[in-house]
Amino acid sequence: MAKITLDNLAHSYLPNPSSPDDYALKELNHDWVDGEAYALLGASGCGKSTLLNIISGLLHPSQGRILFDDVDVTHAPTAERNIAQVFQFPVVYDTMTVRENLAFPLKNRGMDAGEIKRRVQKVGAMIDMEAQLDRKARGLTADAKQKISLGRGMVREDVNALLFDEPLTVIDPHMKWELRTQLKKLHQDFGHTMIYVTHDQTEALTFADKVVVMHDGRVVQIGTPQELFERPGHTFVGYFIGSPGMNLFDAEISGSTARIAGTEVELGTAYETGTGRVQVGVRPEFVRLSQGGPGLPATLERVEDVGRHRIARLKVGETPVNAILREDQAVPAGVDRITFAPEGINVYENDWRVTPAGRREAA
Repeated sequence: MAKITLDNLAHSYLPNPSSPDDYALKELNHDWVDGEAYALLGASGCGKSTLLNIISGLLHPSQGRILFDDVDVTHAPTAERNIAQVFQFPVVYDTMTVRENLAFPLKNRGMDAGEIKRRVQKVGAMIDMEAQLDRKARGLTADAKQKISLGRGMVREDVNALLFDEPLTVIDPHMKWELRTQLKKLHQDFGHTMIYVTHDQTEALTFADKVVVMHDGRVVQIGTPQELFERPGHTFVGYFIGSPGMNLFDAEISGSTARIAGTEVELGTAYETGTGRVQVGVRPEFVRLSQGGPGLPATLERVEDVGRHRIARLKVGETPVNAILREDQAVPAGVDRITFAPEGINVYENDWRVTPAGRREAA
Protein backbone atom coordinates (compact mmCIF):
# COMPACT_ATOMS: atom_id res chain seq x y z
CA MET A 1 0.00 0.00 0.00
CA ALA A 2 1.22 3.50 -0.72
CA LYS A 3 0.33 7.15 -0.63
CA ILE A 4 0.50 8.36 -4.23
CA THR A 5 1.67 11.92 -4.87
CA LEU A 6 1.23 13.70 -8.20
CA ASP A 7 3.74 16.56 -8.17
CA ASN A 8 3.43 19.18 -10.93
CA LEU A 9 2.42 16.34 -13.24
CA ALA A 10 1.43 16.93 -16.87
CA HIS A 11 1.66 15.04 -20.14
CA SER A 12 1.48 15.82 -23.85
CA TYR A 13 1.67 13.38 -26.73
CA LEU A 14 3.17 16.17 -28.87
CA PRO A 15 6.98 16.53 -29.00
CA ASN A 16 6.96 20.31 -28.35
CA PRO A 17 3.76 21.37 -26.53
CA SER A 18 3.38 25.15 -26.48
CA SER A 19 0.00 25.77 -24.83
CA PRO A 20 -2.31 24.10 -22.27
CA ASP A 21 -4.45 22.81 -25.15
CA ASP A 22 -1.49 20.67 -26.29
CA TYR A 23 -1.61 18.64 -23.07
CA ALA A 24 -3.73 15.49 -22.76
CA LEU A 25 -3.13 15.72 -19.02
CA LYS A 26 -2.93 19.24 -17.61
CA GLU A 27 -0.91 20.08 -14.52
CA LEU A 28 -1.92 18.07 -11.44
CA ASN A 29 -0.84 18.37 -7.81
CA HIS A 30 -2.57 15.86 -5.55
CA ASP A 31 -1.91 13.46 -2.69
CA TRP A 32 -3.94 10.27 -2.76
CA VAL A 33 -4.18 8.73 0.69
CA ASP A 34 -2.60 5.37 1.45
CA GLY A 35 -5.23 2.64 1.54
CA GLU A 36 -8.17 4.52 0.01
CA ALA A 37 -10.16 3.44 -3.04
CA TYR A 38 -10.37 6.06 -5.80
CA ALA A 39 -12.36 6.10 -9.03
CA LEU A 40 -11.16 8.18 -11.99
CA LEU A 41 -14.42 9.22 -13.65
CA GLY A 42 -14.94 11.12 -16.88
CA ALA A 43 -15.88 10.92 -20.53
CA SER A 44 -13.70 9.19 -23.11
CA GLY A 45 -10.57 11.19 -23.92
CA CYS A 46 -10.50 13.18 -20.67
CA GLY A 47 -7.10 11.83 -19.58
CA LYS A 48 -8.08 9.00 -17.20
CA SER A 49 -6.08 6.22 -18.84
CA THR A 50 -3.15 8.57 -19.49
CA LEU A 51 -2.94 9.31 -15.77
CA LEU A 52 -3.28 5.64 -14.82
CA ASN A 53 -0.52 4.63 -17.23
CA ILE A 54 1.79 7.28 -15.80
CA ILE A 55 1.15 5.97 -12.28
CA SER A 56 1.86 2.40 -13.41
CA GLY A 57 5.03 3.34 -15.32
CA LEU A 58 3.74 2.44 -18.77
CA LEU A 59 4.01 6.10 -19.76
CA HIS A 60 6.63 8.69 -18.81
CA PRO A 61 5.17 12.15 -18.05
CA SER A 62 6.23 15.23 -20.00
CA GLN A 63 6.75 17.06 -16.72
CA GLY A 64 6.50 16.50 -12.98
CA ARG A 65 6.95 13.53 -10.67
CA ILE A 66 5.13 10.48 -9.28
CA LEU A 67 5.94 9.52 -5.70
CA PHE A 68 4.96 6.40 -3.77
CA ASP A 69 5.21 7.09 -0.02
CA ASP A 70 7.37 10.15 -0.84
CA VAL A 71 9.82 8.06 -2.90
CA ASP A 72 10.25 9.34 -6.46
CA VAL A 73 9.31 6.53 -8.89
CA THR A 74 8.98 8.73 -12.00
CA HIS A 75 11.80 6.93 -13.78
CA ALA A 76 11.28 3.53 -12.15
CA PRO A 77 10.08 0.75 -14.49
CA THR A 78 6.71 -0.84 -13.89
CA ALA A 79 8.25 -3.97 -12.35
CA GLU A 80 9.89 -1.91 -9.60
CA ARG A 81 6.72 -0.07 -8.58
CA ASN A 82 5.09 -3.16 -7.05
CA ILE A 83 1.67 -2.51 -8.56
CA ALA A 84 -0.94 -4.74 -10.16
CA GLN A 85 -2.81 -3.46 -13.21
CA VAL A 86 -5.92 -4.85 -14.88
CA PHE A 87 -6.71 -3.59 -18.38
CA GLN A 88 -9.97 -3.01 -20.25
CA PHE A 89 -9.53 -6.08 -22.42
CA PRO A 90 -8.49 -9.43 -20.95
CA VAL A 91 -4.84 -10.47 -20.99
CA VAL A 92 -4.53 -14.19 -20.20
CA TYR A 93 -2.29 -17.10 -21.12
CA ASP A 94 -4.49 -19.36 -23.25
CA THR A 95 -2.26 -22.43 -22.87
CA MET A 96 -2.48 -22.28 -19.07
CA THR A 97 -5.37 -23.36 -16.89
CA VAL A 98 -7.34 -20.79 -14.93
CA ARG A 99 -5.48 -21.92 -11.79
CA GLU A 100 -2.09 -21.47 -13.49
CA ASN A 101 -3.04 -18.02 -14.74
CA LEU A 102 -4.03 -16.92 -11.25
CA ALA A 103 -0.90 -18.43 -9.70
CA PHE A 104 1.49 -16.96 -12.28
CA PRO A 105 2.36 -13.65 -10.50
CA LEU A 106 2.84 -15.50 -7.20
CA LYS A 107 5.12 -18.18 -8.70
CA ASN A 108 7.21 -15.43 -10.30
CA ARG A 109 7.84 -14.07 -6.81
CA GLY A 110 8.86 -17.47 -5.41
CA MET A 111 5.95 -17.78 -3.01
CA ASP A 112 5.41 -20.96 -1.01
CA ALA A 113 3.25 -23.51 -2.87
CA GLY A 114 0.80 -23.85 0.02
CA GLU A 115 0.24 -20.11 0.19
CA ILE A 116 -0.21 -19.95 -3.59
CA LYS A 117 -2.86 -22.66 -3.42
CA ARG A 118 -4.72 -20.84 -0.62
CA ARG A 119 -4.77 -17.51 -2.43
CA VAL A 120 -5.73 -18.99 -5.80
CA GLN A 121 -8.61 -20.90 -4.23
CA LYS A 122 -9.82 -17.77 -2.45
CA VAL A 123 -9.65 -15.59 -5.56
CA GLY A 124 -11.25 -18.33 -7.66
CA ALA A 125 -14.26 -18.18 -5.34
CA MET A 126 -14.32 -14.37 -5.48
CA ILE A 127 -14.54 -14.37 -9.28
CA ASP A 128 -16.98 -17.31 -9.31
CA MET A 129 -14.63 -19.63 -11.21
CA GLU A 130 -13.90 -22.35 -8.65
CA ALA A 131 -15.43 -25.01 -10.91
CA GLN A 132 -13.23 -23.92 -13.83
CA LEU A 133 -9.86 -23.63 -12.08
CA ASP A 134 -8.43 -26.65 -13.92
CA ARG A 135 -9.82 -25.71 -17.33
CA LYS A 136 -7.59 -24.24 -20.04
CA ALA A 137 -8.18 -20.52 -20.63
CA ARG A 138 -8.40 -21.14 -24.38
CA GLY A 139 -12.04 -21.23 -25.44
CA LEU A 140 -13.41 -19.32 -22.45
CA THR A 141 -15.70 -16.38 -23.11
CA ALA A 142 -14.41 -12.80 -23.07
CA ASP A 143 -16.04 -12.07 -19.72
CA ALA A 144 -14.58 -15.24 -18.20
CA LYS A 145 -11.11 -14.21 -19.40
CA GLN A 146 -11.59 -10.76 -17.92
CA LYS A 147 -12.49 -12.34 -14.60
CA ILE A 148 -9.15 -14.20 -14.77
CA SER A 149 -7.39 -10.86 -15.39
CA LEU A 150 -9.18 -9.36 -12.40
CA GLY A 151 -8.28 -12.37 -10.29
CA ARG A 152 -4.62 -12.14 -11.25
CA GLY A 153 -4.62 -8.53 -10.09
CA MET A 154 -6.33 -9.40 -6.82
CA VAL A 155 -4.27 -12.47 -5.92
CA ARG A 156 -1.31 -10.43 -4.63
CA GLU A 157 -1.70 -8.99 -1.15
CA ASP A 158 1.58 -7.05 -0.95
CA VAL A 159 1.16 -4.47 -3.74
CA ASN A 160 1.58 -0.70 -3.41
CA ALA A 161 -1.56 -0.17 -5.48
CA LEU A 162 -4.15 -1.99 -7.56
CA LEU A 163 -4.96 -0.20 -10.83
CA PHE A 164 -8.06 -1.01 -12.88
CA ASP A 165 -8.58 0.46 -16.37
CA GLU A 166 -12.30 0.03 -17.17
CA PRO A 167 -12.05 -3.67 -16.24
CA LEU A 168 -15.76 -4.50 -16.40
CA THR A 169 -16.45 -3.38 -19.97
CA VAL A 170 -16.83 -6.93 -21.30
CA ILE A 171 -18.53 -8.34 -18.17
CA ASP A 172 -22.26 -9.07 -18.21
CA PRO A 173 -24.37 -6.67 -16.06
CA HIS A 174 -25.16 -9.12 -13.24
CA MET A 175 -21.52 -10.14 -12.87
CA LYS A 176 -20.47 -6.46 -12.87
CA TRP A 177 -22.41 -5.95 -9.66
CA GLU A 178 -20.93 -9.09 -8.10
CA LEU A 179 -17.36 -8.17 -9.02
CA ARG A 180 -17.73 -4.58 -7.78
CA THR A 181 -18.94 -6.01 -4.48
CA GLN A 182 -15.95 -8.34 -4.34
CA LEU A 183 -13.54 -5.51 -5.11
CA LYS A 184 -15.05 -3.49 -2.26
CA LYS A 185 -14.63 -6.48 0.07
CA LEU A 186 -11.04 -6.95 -1.08
CA HIS A 187 -10.37 -3.32 -0.23
CA GLN A 188 -11.98 -3.66 3.19
CA ASP A 189 -10.05 -6.86 3.96
CA PHE A 190 -6.59 -5.78 2.82
CA GLY A 191 -6.69 -1.97 2.61
CA HIS A 192 -4.98 -1.74 -0.77
CA THR A 193 -4.68 1.65 -2.43
CA MET A 194 -7.01 1.18 -5.41
CA ILE A 195 -7.49 3.35 -8.49
CA TYR A 196 -10.37 2.40 -10.77
CA VAL A 197 -10.84 4.09 -14.17
CA THR A 198 -14.37 4.24 -15.55
CA HIS A 199 -16.75 6.41 -17.57
CA ASP A 200 -19.72 4.84 -15.72
CA GLN A 201 -20.91 6.96 -12.80
CA THR A 202 -22.67 3.99 -11.16
CA GLU A 203 -19.43 2.00 -11.10
CA ALA A 204 -17.51 4.99 -9.71
CA LEU A 205 -20.02 5.94 -7.03
CA THR A 206 -20.58 2.39 -5.77
CA PHE A 207 -16.89 1.43 -5.74
CA ALA A 208 -14.89 4.38 -4.47
CA ASP A 209 -14.25 6.15 -1.17
CA LYS A 210 -13.37 9.21 -3.25
CA VAL A 211 -14.30 9.94 -6.87
CA VAL A 212 -11.80 11.90 -8.98
CA VAL A 213 -13.79 13.61 -11.73
CA MET A 214 -11.76 14.49 -14.83
CA HIS A 215 -12.69 16.79 -17.70
CA ASP A 216 -10.59 18.01 -20.61
CA GLY A 217 -7.36 16.65 -19.14
CA ARG A 218 -7.70 18.07 -15.64
CA VAL A 219 -9.12 17.00 -12.29
CA VAL A 220 -12.14 19.22 -11.65
CA GLN A 221 -13.21 17.75 -8.30
CA ILE A 222 -12.27 15.04 -5.81
CA GLY A 223 -14.91 14.09 -3.29
CA THR A 224 -17.22 11.51 -1.81
CA PRO A 225 -20.31 10.59 -3.84
CA GLN A 226 -22.40 12.74 -1.49
CA GLU A 227 -20.12 15.76 -1.93
CA LEU A 228 -20.19 15.44 -5.71
CA PHE A 229 -23.96 15.23 -5.71
CA GLU A 230 -24.74 17.99 -3.23
CA ARG A 231 -22.01 20.51 -4.12
CA PRO A 232 -20.61 19.94 -7.62
CA GLY A 233 -17.41 21.99 -7.77
CA HIS A 234 -17.65 22.40 -11.55
CA THR A 235 -20.56 22.46 -13.97
CA PHE A 236 -19.20 19.31 -15.64
CA VAL A 237 -19.53 17.42 -12.34
CA GLY A 238 -23.13 18.53 -12.07
CA TYR A 239 -23.83 17.49 -15.66
CA PHE A 240 -21.95 14.18 -15.61
CA ILE A 241 -23.08 12.86 -12.22
CA GLY A 242 -26.79 12.34 -11.69
CA SER A 243 -29.54 11.16 -13.98
CA PRO A 244 -30.70 13.55 -15.24
CA GLY A 245 -27.78 15.88 -14.58
CA MET A 246 -27.91 19.31 -12.98
CA ASN A 247 -30.03 22.08 -14.53
CA LEU A 248 -28.02 25.19 -15.46
CA PHE A 249 -29.45 28.68 -15.94
CA ASP A 250 -27.59 31.75 -17.18
CA ALA A 251 -28.04 34.40 -14.53
CA GLU A 252 -27.16 37.86 -13.27
CA ILE A 253 -26.58 37.93 -9.54
CA SER A 254 -26.88 40.80 -7.11
CA GLY A 255 -26.35 39.77 -3.51
CA SER A 256 -28.87 37.08 -2.65
CA THR A 257 -30.99 37.56 -5.77
CA ALA A 258 -30.50 36.05 -9.23
CA ARG A 259 -32.19 37.27 -12.38
CA ILE A 260 -32.95 34.31 -14.66
CA ALA A 261 -34.84 34.76 -17.94
CA GLY A 262 -36.09 38.16 -16.71
CA THR A 263 -37.41 36.83 -13.38
CA GLU A 264 -35.90 37.40 -9.94
CA VAL A 265 -35.12 34.29 -7.89
CA GLU A 266 -34.11 34.32 -4.22
CA LEU A 267 -30.91 32.34 -3.58
CA GLY A 268 -31.19 32.19 0.21
CA THR A 269 -27.71 33.66 0.69
CA ALA A 270 -25.53 36.35 -0.90
CA TYR A 271 -22.88 35.72 -3.58
CA GLU A 272 -20.19 37.89 -5.13
CA THR A 273 -19.41 37.25 -8.78
CA GLY A 274 -17.10 38.90 -11.29
CA THR A 275 -17.38 39.58 -14.99
CA GLY A 276 -17.35 35.96 -16.18
CA ARG A 277 -20.28 33.82 -17.27
CA VAL A 278 -22.52 33.27 -14.23
CA GLN A 279 -24.91 30.34 -13.93
CA VAL A 280 -27.23 28.96 -11.28
CA GLY A 281 -27.17 25.17 -10.98
CA VAL A 282 -29.99 23.13 -9.45
CA ARG A 283 -30.30 19.37 -9.52
CA PRO A 284 -33.67 17.97 -10.67
CA GLU A 285 -34.33 16.67 -7.14
CA PHE A 286 -34.54 20.28 -5.88
CA VAL A 287 -36.86 21.68 -8.58
CA ARG A 288 -40.47 22.21 -7.46
CA LEU A 289 -43.50 22.55 -9.75
CA SER A 290 -46.35 24.95 -9.09
CA GLN A 291 -49.26 26.75 -10.69
CA GLY A 292 -49.25 30.54 -10.45
CA GLY A 293 -47.53 32.49 -7.69
CA PRO A 294 -43.79 33.15 -7.45
CA GLY A 295 -41.19 31.30 -9.47
CA LEU A 296 -39.77 31.03 -12.96
CA PRO A 297 -42.37 30.85 -15.76
CA ALA A 298 -42.07 27.36 -17.27
CA THR A 299 -43.79 25.17 -19.82
CA LEU A 300 -44.41 21.50 -18.96
CA GLU A 301 -43.75 19.36 -22.03
CA ARG A 302 -44.17 15.81 -20.68
CA VAL A 303 -43.80 13.54 -17.66
CA GLU A 304 -41.81 10.30 -17.94
CA ASP A 305 -42.31 7.39 -15.54
CA VAL A 306 -39.00 5.59 -14.91
CA GLY A 307 -40.25 3.27 -12.17
CA ARG A 308 -38.68 4.57 -8.97
CA HIS A 309 -39.71 8.15 -9.76
CA ARG A 310 -41.00 10.36 -12.56
CA ILE A 311 -39.16 13.00 -14.54
CA ALA A 312 -40.96 16.19 -15.56
CA ARG A 313 -39.49 17.72 -18.71
CA LEU A 314 -40.03 21.48 -18.89
CA LYS A 315 -38.67 24.56 -20.58
CA VAL A 316 -37.84 27.98 -19.15
CA GLY A 317 -37.71 30.06 -22.30
CA GLU A 318 -35.50 27.92 -24.56
CA THR A 319 -33.64 26.27 -21.67
CA PRO A 320 -34.59 22.60 -21.03
CA VAL A 321 -35.28 21.83 -17.35
CA ASN A 322 -35.73 18.51 -15.57
CA ALA A 323 -37.54 17.95 -12.29
CA ILE A 324 -37.71 14.65 -10.40
CA LEU A 325 -41.03 13.75 -8.79
CA ARG A 326 -41.71 10.94 -6.34
CA GLU A 327 -43.80 8.14 -7.80
CA ASP A 328 -46.71 9.13 -5.52
CA GLN A 329 -46.31 12.88 -6.07
CA ALA A 330 -49.13 14.51 -8.00
CA VAL A 331 -48.34 16.90 -10.83
CA PRO A 332 -50.12 20.19 -10.07
CA ALA A 333 -52.83 21.05 -12.56
CA GLY A 334 -51.84 23.82 -14.95
CA VAL A 335 -48.14 23.79 -14.05
CA ASP A 336 -46.62 27.08 -15.21
CA ARG A 337 -43.94 27.84 -12.60
CA ILE A 338 -40.87 26.24 -11.06
CA THR A 339 -39.12 27.12 -7.81
CA PHE A 340 -35.93 25.83 -6.21
CA ALA A 341 -35.35 24.35 -2.76
CA PRO A 342 -32.74 26.73 -1.25
CA GLU A 343 -30.44 23.90 -0.09
CA GLY A 344 -30.13 22.70 -3.69
CA ILE A 345 -28.94 25.97 -5.25
CA ASN A 346 -25.36 26.33 -6.51
CA VAL A 347 -23.75 29.34 -8.21
CA TYR A 348 -21.00 29.08 -10.86
CA GLU A 349 -18.72 31.55 -12.56
CA ASN A 350 -16.87 30.36 -15.66
CA ASP A 351 -17.95 26.81 -14.72
CA TRP A 352 -16.41 26.82 -11.19
CA ARG A 353 -18.59 26.84 -8.10
CA VAL A 354 -18.66 30.08 -6.11
CA THR A 355 -19.12 29.90 -2.34
CA PRO A 356 -21.38 32.38 -0.57
CA ALA A 357 -18.19 34.20 0.53
CA GLY A 358 -17.38 34.76 -3.13
CA ARG A 359 -14.37 32.44 -3.26
CA ARG A 360 -14.33 30.31 -6.41
CA GLU A 361 -13.82 26.60 -5.73
CA ALA A 362 -11.25 24.57 -7.62
CA ALA A 363 -10.43 20.87 -7.53
